[in-house]
Amino acid sequence: MRIRLIFSLKNKGAYLPFHHQYILAQFLKGLIVKGGQEEFFNYNYFNFSGLKGQTKVSRSGLHYYSSLVTLVVSAPDEAFIDYLLAQVFKTPKIELGNLILSPEYTEKEIEPPLETSNKFVCISPLVLLTPTFDDESGKRFINPDTDEFSDLLYESTLTRMEKSGWYDQEQMESFYKFQVVPDMNYVNKLREQQKKFARIYSVYDMDVKYEVRGYTLPFTLYAAGEVQDFVFKCGLGAFTHKGFGMLDLANNMPSQRTEPYKFKREGFVPYRSQSHEPRKNDERADEGNSSTEEEEND
Repeated sequence: MRIRLIFSLKNKGAYLPFHHQYILAQFLKGLIVKGGQEEFFNYNYFNFSGLKGQTKVSRSGLHYYSSLVTLVVSAPDEAFIDYLLAQVFKTPKIELGNLILSPEYTEKEIEPPLETSNKFVCISPLVLLTPTFDDESGKRFINPDTDEFSDLLYESTLTRMEKSGWYDQEQMESFYKFQVVPDMNYVNKLREQQKKFARIYSVYDMDVKYEVRGYTLPFTLYAAGEVQDFVFKCGLGAFTHKGFGMLDLANNMPSQRTEPYKFKREGFVPYRSQSHEPRKNDERADEGNSSTEEEEND
């Protein structure tokens, strides 16, 4: 299930770094541990987006100006989702970077029908490689239209699906059809405009900092229905439980496919404006103009 966690922003104009997934990851991990249920301490089959809202870019980062900001959280385990949301709502004042937030209500996304081919967009960066300590390989650029790009995603997806224990051997053997086809028109357009779709991001694992290459681009995934469902709920690629590889269907209208979830606060009237749900193009434009890091290493 995919849940939208909506916060009110108490200090409009405050900012987060452009690459803030690690801040969100540390915040959520802290809540998971604080709640005390040990069965969820090492649960890795959840995924979350970047923080969405009306933003403006400066040299400091992304400044948020909407009354509400949204974090999408996803996991196939409803018990885990409810546990995490309960911890969030026990924290009336939340500080993320320079933002001061208060949780207001939650919405559940109505699950869209998934075919054996779906066009997705990334609502958090897609990471292909998992580095080891004192290893720079995680930053290596891999051209999206190569077989290696698709093969790495296939290997990581099938490994995670097998480890989950949710599929028997016969099912696993039937998942051999898998191909990621990037929208190279989009990629080439960004290149012509000297904008970026691949950047370096920080990841913290066991208090060790790693740097990885993340990609933000639309693509079509050809795979079995069970595989499509898995990546839609659990993310695609590496470090999904740290907020990387969250997907959404392209050309979807998010505001038309949600319903209230039980954590909605009584008496709160949601602020509904177009700024609450930024357009996909707006999100891409923000990321494309925000980084000063080097482009892919050609």
